Amino acid sequence: MAPTLNGEVDIVIPTIRSLNFLEDWRPFFEPYHLIIIQDGDPTKEIKVPEGFDYELYNRNDINRILGPKANCISFKDGACRCFGFLVSKKKFIYTIDDDCFVAKDPSGKEIDALAKHLENLTKPSTPYYFNTLYDPYREGADFVRGYPFSLRAGVPTAVSHGLWLNIPDYDAPTQLVKPLDRNTSVGSNRYVDAVLTIPKGTLYPMCAMNLAFNRELIGAAMYFGIMGDGQPLGRYDDMWAGWCTKVVCDHLGYGVKTGLPYLWHSKASNPFVNLKKEYNGLFWQEEMIPFFQSVILPKKCTNAQECYLELAKQAKEKLGPVDPYFNNLADAMVTWIEAWEEFNAPAKVKNGTA
Repeated sequence: MAPTLNGEVDIVIPTIRSLNFLEDWRPFFEPYHLIIIQDGDPTKEIKVPEGFDYELYNRNDINRILGPKANCISFKDGACRCFGFLVSKKKFIYTIDDDCFVAKDPSGKEIDALAKHLENLTKPSTPYYFNTLYDPYREGADFVRGYPFSLRAGVPTAVSHGLWLNIPDYDAPTQLVKPLDRNTSVGSNRYVDAVLTIPKGTLYPMCAMNLAFNRELIGAAMYFGIMGDGQPLGRYDDMWAGWCTKVVCDHLGYGVKTGLPYLWHSKASNPFVNLKKEYNGLFWQEEMIPFFQSVILPKKCTNAQECYLELAKQAKEKLGPVDPYFNNLADAMVTWIEAWEEFNAPAKVKNGTA
């Protein structure tokens, strides 16, 4: 397993309620620092169980800290979590929703999701050639016959995308036609004991309720857009961030993994509320996905910030005609990078010392 790395990890949690769910995670989360982003009413008291090391930001804090740039952080939407990515100073971020609990594997053992994410992130990925034994760096696996030796060193892993038992991450139409669908680890083949590198050039639907990433490599592109209050779109915040980060990872030569670890997703959101939030996205994704499939980033883009600004430019050009919302989103992407560079400016050097 990966080392604890507690000095290099922040756990980011968006919430509108007291965080009693942390009691379930105490054995696994207590060594780490939490960044809690309170969405909704900033006067509401959010209670955090004793013993956790945390900082909490509400909307008033976001407005005070970012000033006019605060308009790039969503309100009344889980996309507000990216403010935690912005203010963190750690190498790795793990973000989780407050309706997610510790899962058990088919043997009944509790799953330390964060430890598995860190294992994924600290081992290489193989985006250029698919290994049929899945993750070749996992204990008990290796590269199969026919795998090029020149590619066996792999590439740095930037994103680890985990999955969920119990309530699947469905869109509203699927929720409505399959309201009783559940994914279980007992008596089912839907607990898949595997980690896969998503191949270069392949997009995927990223879900933020069980997600970890290397902030130093890809943090600047892990922006969840403007969603929720006052916007014509919701529940596509993590989709947008997933498409953006995958394109940037492909360009910069980083890997994205999906599969283990699982957690227990306890509560299904209201499909009728979700449908109102997703409605435009169900049409617009038929334009957004081809855009990301065809986007080409120039060679001069050599880090996540430069790639993301180029993505913002191309999104405005290609998606702006679909709806004016995309012009606003592209502007918010630029604002996000401006804020990112303010919070992550290189230390000034004096007499050879930072």
